[in-house]
Amino acid sequence: MPTTTIRIEDDLKERVGAAARRLGKTPHAFMLEAIARTVDELERDDALRRVVEARWAGFLRDGEAVSSEDMARWVRARVRGEQAARPRSRRVLP
Repeated sequence: MPTTTIRIEDDLKERVGAAARRLGKTPHAFMLEAIARTVDELERDDALRRVVEARWAGFLRDGEAVSSEDMARWVRARVRGEQAARPRSRRVLP
């Protein structure tokens, strides 16, 4: 595994060390997990953004959407464990 050096202020270094000790980890392990968690979050955000942009483009193209009431009714049924038909989209743009 290659080595990467980072420079951090003394106060942050102390805070990282204290946080790592509270979790029973080394500062190195703590920082690796923090970096991995941040990268994972960014990748999930990017994936979600791509889905949202694709759906928005579809909405603008087709002008169809599911009403919030129909969607809420479907979600509540699914949460209760019921089999529910997916709500149908309707044209909302001319």
